[in-house]
Formats: sequence, structure tokens, C-alpha cells
Amino acid sequence: MKRLRMIISAVLMLLALVLINFYIGQHAWYLVQEWLPGTSAGLYWTVFALVSFAYMIAMIPWPQVLKPLARLFKVVGSYYLACMEFAIIVLPLTDLVYWLLGVMGYSRALFVSEAGATLLLMLAIFLLWGSRNAWSTVIRTHPIAIDKSTGTSAPLTIAVASDIHLGNIVGNRHLRRMVAEINGMQPDIILLAGDVLDDSIEPFLRNNMSEQLKQLKARHGVYAVLGNHEYYGGSIAEYTRQMASIGIKVLQDEVIEVAGTYIVGRKDKTAESMEAGGRASVSALLEGLDLSRPVIMMDHQPTGFAAAAEAGVDVMLSGHTHRGQIAPNHWITKRLFELDWGYLRKEQLHVVVSSGYGTWGPPIRWASRSELIKLTVMLEGSKKYSGEGITAKTVLI
Repeated sequence: MKRLRMIISAVLMLLALVLINFYIGQHAWYLVQEWLPGTSAGLYWTVFALVSFAYMIAMIPWPQVLKPLARLFKVVGSYYLACMEFAIIVLPLTDLVYWLLGVMGYSRALFVSEAGATLLLMLAIFLLWGSRNAWSTVIRTHPIAIDKSTGTSAPLTIAVASDIHLGNIVGNRHLRRMVAEINGMQPDIILLAGDVLDDSIEPFLRNNMSEQLKQLKARHGVYAVLGNHEYYGGSIAEYTRQMASIGIKVLQDEVIEVAGTYIVGRKDKTAESMEAGGRASVSALLEGLDLSRPVIMMDHQPTGFAAAAEAGVDVMLSGHTHRGQIAPNHWITKRLFELDWGYLRKEQLHVVVSSGYGTWGPPIRWASRSELIKLTVMLEGSKKYSGEGITAKTVLI
């Protein structure tokens, strides 16, 4: 029964995509006919189908000799996803204007050409500004006070990166910038809060991206957790081996103690559906720990805040949402999660959810920025910060 439901859901989703893309393709065809009369309909629809379903075509298991073509399809398909979202928003409004002009008795003779030119200009601005938001990174700083002690009053500087999505879109160039930004913080600890990979581990290995990650430097080490995309890629064992070989420990329902502080790494929530044993509860992970010491937990998906607070976690770090990545998707993530981005105080628990460093699909962001997190954790006895998690650096996006 579960398999049948999955098949029905997949068929319905595919049907919806076909209908949406036919709607978009028909509007583009009107413009092609206006600007390039005589264009073959068969040729147009063949090219449009390949572009509109390029991302799905790239997911097919291609033979090795055709892998470069598959990567091209993925890049083209990624950008088309952004164009598709843009079209879904603006084309119904364009149709409404077209209808109103007819109702009001105005001539619509030049509407297709003028509207097409306007929308293409808007799309260019959308893609250019969205690319700037995706590739130009901001550092969010969060001073946090914890009424616990590590035996020293010195604050901890923790650099956090989530959702890097290393693959065919986000590669070594963006990764080098991340390493430079993080090392510039001179952190005590570096935490990678899931989705380091963008599904497949193949680009990570082919482009030797571990050599860039290896350059991350922190006084007390670099630690990571799994995200949903590591599960989707199906190469968790190889990924954890690769990370271990460069000195990065991937915590899977594990706790380590560094600098008098507990670092807790949960398996991603995806493990509940993709692994027979699921994942351990927060209370089980913290059982037997000395909770007079700070507890900092990475959990890729921002859920279960109340359980974390009750168990004794002091700081919870998550990502996953990308803050919707492209507006108005952030309206959806706001409704899906108690906190989809930013800072929240829940009892003694400080929650920080990052919009992520990389991107999924198109390297485009609207109402969202590529970001890194710099936490300054003030311990017992410090009077410098109030503990309300005020962002010291405000960035307009």
C-alpha cells in the first residue's frame, strides 16, 4: 500500500509538471511566433521539453562516456527551475492584464511582443540579482550567553556552515571562498550542519573537493552531521571515510567533548524513513552527560526544539530550509517550521537556523542570502552579552 501511494504521488507530480510546463511553453511559443515567424513547432517543442525536464533527465543513470552531457543537463535544468518559478508567478498576472485590456476595449495587437520583452528583461534582472545573492556571502554574527562553565571564562568562537551542496553547481571556487571566510574568523570549533553534498558524491570525488575542505582550521577541530541530501545520495559510508581522511569527524547520533563543551551530532530526520534503526532521541544522546557543561547540538532539519530544550541542550544549530531560497517560498518555510531562519530563544535553548552557504537546484536566491554563521558563546560569569541572541551585524537582503 505504501509503495502504491508513492507511485500515485509520483505520477500526480509528473502530471502537474507536464501541465505547468505546457502552460509556460505555450506562452513562450506565442512569443517565438511573434519574433521568429516560420519556426518549426516540432523543433520548438522538442527543445523546450529537453530544457524543461533537463534536471530530471540528468538524474537518469547515464553510461560513463555520457556523464559530461548529464552534467550539462543538470546545469541547464537547475537554471530552468528558477525560470519556471518566475514564470509561475508572472504569467498568470500577464494573462490577467491581457484579459482586462480586452474587457476595457483596448487594442492588444502589440501586447505579446511588448509583454514578452518586458518579462524577459524582468527575468534577466531576477537571474542576475539572484546570482549575486547566491554567490556573495554574508557572515551573520550571534553573541550567545550560556549560564554554564567549561572551567574558563574565555568565550568560544564557533564557525557554522550548513547546506554547502557541493556538486556540479557549487564547486571548488565557492568552496575556497568559504574556507577563507571561516578561517578568517579564527574559530575554536568549526561545525558543518548537514548537506555538505548535493546528493551524488561523484562530483565531490572527481573534483577532489576534500582538498579544499582539508584547509579548514580550528583550534579544537572540525565536525559535521549528515543532511537529507547525503541520505539521498546513498554514499554515506564513502562520504564519512572521505571526511575522516581529512580530519573531519561526521557525527551520527554521537557526542564528543571538546574544550569542556559537548558537541552533539544527530542523524538527519531522513534516517527515520531510510534506516531501519531510525535515529536516537535527544534525551538518549544526552543521557549520562554532565549538564553543568555547555551542550551544542547539530540537527540538520530545524525540528524538535521543545524536546531539545527539555533534554538540556543549550545551543541547537540547523539549516535545511535555505529560507525558501527563492521568494515567495519563504512564506511556505515559515509555516512549515517553528523557525525557518535566524534566531529563537526557547527556555534556556538558543536556536540558530542558517539559510545555508550553497544552493539546491538553481544558484539563485531571492529574499535569502548565502551565509555563514559566527557564534560567540559567552560562558558563566560573562556580563558582556544579555543572551538574547541579538545579531551584531545586520544585513539587508
